[in-house]
Amino acid sequence: MKTVTVNLNSIEKVKSFVKDITRYDNDFDLVSGRNLIDAKSIMGIFALDLSKPLQLNIHSQNHGDKIAEELKDYIC
Repeated sequence: MKTVTVNLNSIEKVKSFVKDITRYDNDFDLVSGRNLIDAKSIMGIFALDLSKPLQLNIHSQNHGDKIAEELKDYIC
């Protein structure tokens, strides 16, 4: 598992983020404080406080770094 910090502070950014990660078969979690949601769930993301950075957990055995590189537009 690889963890990165992402910033999803606009509706357009959330839509784009969900579209980008749904291309992968991997599981992704977003963590905000004590809340953990499936990062592929657009409704779940909007339930979080998007004014603060979120932790993205990328569940991948071998490709976590590659996936993180492809998601660099969201990483802060």
